[in-house]
Amino acid sequence: MTQKAVQSWREEKRSAYLYRVIADTELDAKLKQLFSHLAQEAEAQALLWQKVLLDSEASLPREYSPELYLPELRARIVASLIRKLGARRIKPVLAATKIRGLSAFSNTKEPSSRQSGFHPTLSSVDDVGASHRGIGKSGGLRAAVFGVNDGLVSVACLVLGVAGAAVSNGAILITGIAGLLAGAFSMAAGEYISMRSQREMFEYQIALECAELAQYPEEEANELTLIYMARGMHEEEARALAQRMIADPEMGLDILAREELGLNPDELGSPWQAAGASFLAFMLGGLIPIIPFLLQMHQFALQACIGLTALTLFGVGMALSLYSGRSALWGGTRMLLIGGLAGAMTYLIGNFMGTTLT
Repeated sequence: MTQKAVQSWREEKRSAYLYRVIADTELDAKLKQLFSHLAQEAEAQALLWQKVLLDSEASLPREYSPELYLPELRARIVASLIRKLGARRIKPVLAATKIRGLSAFSNTKEPSSRQSGFHPTLSSVDDVGASHRGIGKSGGLRAAVFGVNDGLVSVACLVLGVAGAAVSNGAILITGIAGLLAGAFSMAAGEYISMRSQREMFEYQIALECAELAQYPEEEANELTLIYMARGMHEEEARALAQRMIADPEMGLDILAREELGLNPDELGSPWQAAGASFLAFMLGGLIPIIPFLLQMHQFALQACIGLTALTLFGVGMALSLYSGRSALWGGTRMLLIGGLAGAMTYLIGNFMGTTLT
């Protein structure tokens, strides 16, 4: 019980600290007030856990200080990201850090008006888009990290497999570069085809919705009414809101695409952008294992390759832990173990094949 109380106390203090950082960096007055209040609530919860410890006559934890306390490295990293990028851009990271109130960023004009159970009242296309904007982009950083990891592990395993067959450094370098380019172009082509097909499907669905809206707007309004009622609105209120949305064809199509199809017309995604991002991420990760061979480090090239790859794997695992909410040390160690196992197996297979074929 004591350990649980200390852990809960620390989580509340961490949340309060991050709420204050968000409030300090937020320009919107209502959001600044919201996160300041959330910080106060978190501090109050921490006091409750502190009282539990006092009642059980357990030793109280020292004053919370993320700047001095090594296990709070995650809090310092997240705080730094908030200050540099803004809370809106790292919402998945904040969600994994037990930060609440993030839905307020989806409706900046009236953060306190969004109630659980139904969609907020909207009056313009901008308001409609605001409640969904950012969803499609929030995973961009995470996708980039995964892309780097794919390139790193793929090329590292290729290099280790060839090295296991006792091939010269020159041959390893050529093989590594060939694998790097092949993997990067393959990733880019696959991402382009996938995104292009998805975009065409979405555009087709939106076009159908547009035709239906023009042909029988009342029926579309009825469908929208049912959606709002399912979210908890009263029938009269839901019907009035639906009629107001459908009255404006542009707004009507936008809201129907979002509510009925679950699509954001403003963020269908660019196939070329997705392909380019995949290519660059794979290249960035895949370059790391072959850097020692490019620098012609001779007899130390393989050892340097393994060291650089291991260090990068650990860093990637720590970065991904920001999205999982788990320990950064465990995230880095797990990624290192998984990548290390893949590399070791590839090396052994290459060694076996080299011995067998020669």
